[in-house]
Amino acid sequence: MSTDIYVPPKIWEWNKESGGKFASINRPIAGETHQGDLPVGKHPFQLYSLATPNGVKITILLEELLALNIAEAEYDAHLIDIMAGDQFSSGFVDINPNSKIPALVDNSGDNKLPIFESGAILLHLAEKFAAFIPKEPLLKAQCLSWLFWQVGSGPYLGGGFGHFFAYAPEKFEYPIERFTMEVKRQLDVLDRHLANNKYMCGEQYTIADIAIWPWYGALVQNKVYEAAEFLQTQSYKNLLRWTEEVGNRAAVKRGLMVNRTWGELEEQLHERHDASDFELKTQDKLVDSQ
Repeated sequence: MSTDIYVPPKIWEWNKESGGKFASINRPIAGETHQGDLPVGKHPFQLYSLATPNGVKITILLEELLALNIAEAEYDAHLIDIMAGDQFSSGFVDINPNSKIPALVDNSGDNKLPIFESGAILLHLAEKFAAFIPKEPLLKAQCLSWLFWQVGSGPYLGGGFGHFFAYAPEKFEYPIERFTMEVKRQLDVLDRHLANNKYMCGEQYTIADIAIWPWYGALVQNKVYEAAEFLQTQSYKNLLRWTEEVGNRAAVKRGLMVNRTWGELEEQLHERHDASDFELKTQDKLVDSQ
């Protein structure tokens, strides 16, 4: 344990220099920091996002819907650079006062319908198109339970373990131990469930899988935090099997590319406005054309 003891002051004050990697965009107040309108494309759905685990939940579902030939699910995906503070523009705050990605505007009805929080967006789309959500009451209850399990558990994985293990300016034993314990418990929960289920809801692939996979699949495959060895993720055999099976879906592979600004150039599609963009407008093609 560290010998340094932090004594909280009687009144907390904002220290802009603290917070590590995300200090420049974390702040204790809400609201816009600058004026800026959001772009609007031609399709029924306008997505404003980045290819973080929360962001790709939505692009994966939209691509899965399109793979079912549901043309009404066509969408424009606009890039929100969170490190540059795009989420604090007046236009973004207007559709999401919480200033977090992803945010979706559904223009398919008579009125503009803004939706924020990834779980809410997944549920809206699944119910709208009656796809990737079970109809049978028991399975639907199971699907929603696992969906909200992820929404509630994610902060421990990302904001807790991921922050203190990978992003904090200094590493301290207590928070890393605390959040490692919880993350390994979550991995065990998933592994035990998937021992007797192909997907999170038995044989049905649903929005529960789409919500959980970007976080926990990436973790066990060492694609976030470089913590797979530390967490011994290879020991969770059922979770690994499920991770690989979901990751091999064509729509999942496409969804991972949208609004992605890092990694291999051929895996980056900064903005998506047409299905042909996956072939014609990935970053390697744009760089070559210049």
